[in-house]
Amino acid sequence: MSRGLIVVDVQNDFCEGGSVPVAGGARIAAAIADLVERSAGADYRYIVATRDHHIDPGGHFSATPDFENSFPVHCVAGGEGSEFHPGFAPTVAGGKVDAVFFKGAHSASKSGFEGADAEGTSLADWLRDRGVEDVDVVGIATDHCVRATALDAVKAGFRTRVRLDYAVGVAPDTTAAAVDDFHQAGIAVSGTAPDPR
Repeated sequence: MSRGLIVVDVQNDFCEGGSVPVAGGARIAAAIADLVERSAGADYRYIVATRDHHIDPGGHFSATPDFENSFPVHCVAGGEGSEFHPGFAPTVAGGKVDAVFFKGAHSASKSGFEGADAEGTSLADWLRDRGVEDVDVVGIATDHCVRATALDAVKAGFRTRVRLDYAVGVAPDTTAAAVDDFHQAGIAVSGTAPDPR
């Protein structure tokens, strides 16, 4: 088995109550935790997670954000908003997640493939070193960091699938556009995007 699961940015600031919340984020956090508990060592040989980890990302933080390239302050390194959501955090603490990749210390950095683990190893190198050839991508948000991570996974040579039933988008139109991007890039798509209400 060479399939890995990439869990993207299931963090407090991206769920209800956070600084840039996505409706349905808390529900997706719990659903992903359940998926990980059921699938570790069975459907997936390795499970990794990404985290926004901003120190000084420049124009990515803005008092007048465009919500495409600039956003309100979020996921500040060391802050509560950057921590994994409580619905998902016990799964990480329980050892079901094999590695965590931090991204965006000094940049916007939407893609998990721009991140590195605590030893400085990139996500692509970590997966390749362990013989992973296929990846599933889930998390928050379908139309932002999940999209960027999935597209970069394909560019890095991994056979890639996005599981929409374990991801949540900011808005229906941009989520639909992201799904179109997945199809055009040769990314497999399974499930349907949950209604955020």
